[in-house]
Amino acid sequence: MTTASAPPETGPEQKVVHVRIDNGHALVTIDNPPVNAFAVSVRRGLMEALRAVNEAGCISAAIVCAGRTFVAGGDISEFAGPPPLPHLPDVLAAIEASPVPFIAVMHGTVLGGGLELALACAWRIADSQTKFGLPEVNLGLIPGAGGTQRLPRVIGLEAAARMAAGGKPVNAAAFKDFGGLDLVFDGDPMTALAAFRDSLPARPVNTSERTVTDADLTALKAEITKSAKGADAPMIALETTALAATLPFAEGAAIERQTHLDLRQSSQSRALRRLFFTSRAVTRPARLKSIEPAPINHVAIVGGGLMGAGIAAACLASGHRVTLLERDADSADAGRGRVESIIAKDLASGRISEDKAEARRANLSAGANYAAAFDADIAIEAVFEDPEIKRAVFGQLAAVMSEDALIATNTSYLDPNLLSRGLPGPERFLGLHFFSPANIMKLVEVVSTSVTTDQTMATAFAFARGLGKIPVETGVCDGFIGNRILSAYRRQADYMVADGASPYEVDAAMRSLGMPMGPYELQDLTGLQISWANRKRQLAAGTWPGRYVDIADRLCEMGRQGRGSPMKKGWYDHSGGKGEPDPEIEAMVGAWRQEHGTAQQAFSRDEIVLRIMAAIVNEASLILDEGIAASDTAIDIVWTEGYGFPKHLGGPMFWAEETGMDRLREAFAAIDAQSPGSWKAAAALKG
Repeated sequence: MTTASAPPETGPEQKVVHVRIDNGHALVTIDNPPVNAFAVSVRRGLMEALRAVNEAGCISAAIVCAGRTFVAGGDISEFAGPPPLPHLPDVLAAIEASPVPFIAVMHGTVLGGGLELALACAWRIADSQTKFGLPEVNLGLIPGAGGTQRLPRVIGLEAAARMAAGGKPVNAAAFKDFGGLDLVFDGDPMTALAAFRDSLPARPVNTSERTVTDADLTALKAEITKSAKGADAPMIALETTALAATLPFAEGAAIERQTHLDLRQSSQSRALRRLFFTSRAVTRPARLKSIEPAPINHVAIVGGGLMGAGIAAACLASGHRVTLLERDADSADAGRGRVESIIAKDLASGRISEDKAEARRANLSAGANYAAAFDADIAIEAVFEDPEIKRAVFGQLAAVMSEDALIATNTSYLDPNLLSRGLPGPERFLGLHFFSPANIMKLVEVVSTSVTTDQTMATAFAFARGLGKIPVETGVCDGFIGNRILSAYRRQADYMVADGASPYEVDAAMRSLGMPMGPYELQDLTGLQISWANRKRQLAAGTWPGRYVDIADRLCEMGRQGRGSPMKKGWYDHSGGKGEPDPEIEAMVGAWRQEHGTAQQAFSRDEIVLRIMAAIVNEASLILDEGIAASDTAIDIVWTEGYGFPKHLGGPMFWAEETGMDRLREAFAAIDAQSPGSWKAAAALKG
């Protein structure tokens, strides 16, 4: 037996690829934790490994990866500059052309460059739980090492185009059905490899030398155009993949590579890569990294409505024991039913097995006695947005729980300092603002009081990460980061409607930007009564900023409180099942304008977008000025993860820089003149 390894390198490039040769068969192991990314050290190591196995005249060489996954993509940190040598396409071409045939032995996730590596091998075998994908479009890119050209030569054009343009992984069973795998195994991969080697089939034609049958991609193009919502990379990936049916591999691969390199410099890719890195950084604030979080096993949730049920479902999905508390037994039973309905939907969709569904049901209890929370490690209240009700809940929890246990409010607007004032163990109180539906949405705003300890915060962040969420720290203000900006968004939309724009024009303009829905569609979805209650609270406290437009208040008074209201009406008429513009709203808005003598100004789509974005960016900048948010990227994470701001635009703050702050200042000056005394200018928006 002989061994070889990648040449010695300095720093992190040492010993990331190892070769062991036994009885004529080589085992090439990539060991580049945590996800075996295709860094330059791995590429260099593979080239040296290739030299070693060919010099030894091996019968075969198997590529495996140490740790929890096969190669899960490229080293994104390299994308900002010229790629260092050797380039991945050259490494893969050398593996494919090697006299010694290669076997990819895969587990975990085989993504991006990892899948491109596998496609360059003669054979591919994988654990049954492995996932395969080309997710580059999620970073505003397309594959750059032959992925769009080799994949259709292995699994067919339509399936390959769907994987490349959609960016979603497929499981091992599906990938084998497509023709992408020679063997799916369970158990020890080395045992499976040995059995596969014992009956090694004849070496197939190299992937790059195969032909591709053309396919009609018209329907897929329409699907991708709709789902991309303005993102460029998905359609570029589809069109590049289609080249495999008309061009030789070398020509198609050259086009793919140059397109990939060009997209690295695009605004959309820079935006998406920035979000990729930031979404990881914000979840681990620097001051908390050295603090060991307390374990969370038992979670008590007060309130079994849609929000509380969603939080409970998220906790159960992460293996926590959950106690759902309500005001009476009937309400508790209803809450349990909502949680079990979420579990049933996950089961019906195939996202979980019957065993997992049963385990989640077994971990759920519901009742009206707060004593059941006595041993909970954390309690989260998700009751009506009323400070006295929430204070009462906090008091009952504090009376039965250990002073080491965390107690959190899910409030959207209220100050956790006021909710926890005078209660024992004030350092363990905080805000955990989930977004609805809480079992799906990833964002959680983590709000500390003036006395919340870093130990409490470290535990809360770890808890949220364990739920698969993206926790973002925010200081205390009305609405925290997200809803404070949302209030400014809605105010400016209302000002334009008051002065001549149709609410339906405003919604269409914001959809044209890439938002999943406009502000009035969003109000109908979430319920107009929520923001109405907040406006009444601010008016009573004298904190409403400037001009007040009460059109939405009048809708609420009429019972038009959204699609979930008994009337099934809000800004739109949902009585037919689909929200339709309502002539009654247009007439009502017109009458309001006459009553208040407002100007009938016409706004273009671009003006609507720019003025609303000026309000959003100004409020976000004020939040930064006041220290409510730690960074502009934290704001962008909140708005992309919590409010559907298009990720390929990078978030409001990145969009502002790309659009140009001078244009935003002009737009802010216009909205300030439109509604005098209603806006406080942030330093960045002052002329």
